[in-house]
Amino acid sequence: MKISVGISMRHVHLTEEDYKLLFDEPLTEKSPLNQYGQFAANQQVTIKSDDREIKNVRIIGPFRSYTQVEISRTDAYYLKLNPPVRSAGNLIGAEKITIIGPKGEITRESAIVSDRHIHITKEDREKYNLLKDEYEIKVTGEKSGILGNIKIKEAPSSYFELHLDSDDANAFGIKQDDEVEII
Repeated sequence: MKISVGISMRHVHLTEEDYKLLFDEPLTEKSPLNQYGQFAANQQVTIKSDDREIKNVRIIGPFRSYTQVEISRTDAYYLKLNPPVRSAGNLIGAEKITIIGPKGEITRESAIVSDRHIHITKEDREKYNLLKDEYEIKVTGEKSGILGNIKIKEAPSSYFELHLDSDDANAFGIKQDDEVEII
């Protein structure tokens, strides 16, 4: 079965309280994301480890119940961090990172590398017979291969899509909206 790919670049999810520590302006939408109700915000922050930083990191809205910084393993090497691979919202063992906005800065144990996952509704899961909790995908093309450990992320308003981080996508020559096969 084919599925389209969404490539997740480094980004930040914030609680409303943390956002207000970083910005005086309201959070505003730059562009909608495929996942219903989510958007890339106009606002950006700088993320910083002890001695290195990455500027212009996009905030993803709306506000969450947790603050989380999702980076690639390449970003982690640059920042000299070793964050765990986790699902969104699972901050167990997350690395400490500083988030800097125009108003102020906060430091949280919130840096993770996002796991590979498929967004899906319960209805689509049954319709496509994707009843296991984990799958592999097959990539064809010049940099073909198999990617494992693809978690199922079931939610009522999900857009059926595979999410990979930029490292996985680049390693296999995958672009946004390319299709791969679930095996």
